[in-house]
Amino acid sequence: MVRRTKEEALATRHKLLDAAEHLFQAQGVSRTSLQDIARRAGATRGAVYWHFKDKADLFNAMMERVTLPLEQSFQDQLGHEGREGQEGHSDPLARIRSGVGEALLRIASDPQTRRVFEVATHKVEYVGELQAVRLRHLKSRSDFLGRVERGFQAAARQHAMELPVPAAAAAQGLHAIIDGLIQNWLLESADFDLVSLGQEVVDVYMRGLGFPGAGKDGATLS
Repeated sequence: MVRRTKEEALATRHKLLDAAEHLFQAQGVSRTSLQDIARRAGATRGAVYWHFKDKADLFNAMMERVTLPLEQSFQDQLGHEGREGQEGHSDPLARIRSGVGEALLRIASDPQTRRVFEVATHKVEYVGELQAVRLRHLKSRSDFLGRVERGFQAAARQHAMELPVPAAAAAQGLHAIIDGLIQNWLLESADFDLVSLGQEVVDVYMRGLGFPGAGKDGATLS
């Protein structure tokens, strides 16, 4: 009985998050009420407050369903600095490239991930209670920048070179490129292929930092 109750509660939580995704995408976050979400999910307003303390809490939970797997994947890729000789993890630049590629592929190929990124990019205002959403966004961005910075530092050591800018600035530049590509692709996905163009641009950017070239077939920088 307890297990069934937990399963039912989890199912209700997912229905609420599913409803929020579609409503936020269709009419924006500020114009969507918790009552709207409860109604679409076939639940009560009380059920919403049982699972989430407010709209910001619900929004962050919706985001985490798709971003946590992406963040974990990137963390796995970049979590091996200094462990040279480990199969598939000896090249910091390859790890950065692979992590970015996996994220872009997920956004381009998974409808739920695309929907949530569209909401986060184009359908939310960081005002009022949604300031908590801004803080979650900033934390995710800071984590990404820190991992990429360490990856660039490790790559510079491996190639016995000095970066033309501080590693932190190089990480900021890469983030700006990726973020811009995603935002523009979400506006009109027919304009370009997010994955292939993204990989090409990352390769060009890394060469601009002074690292030797990257193969178009996905080979690592060497």
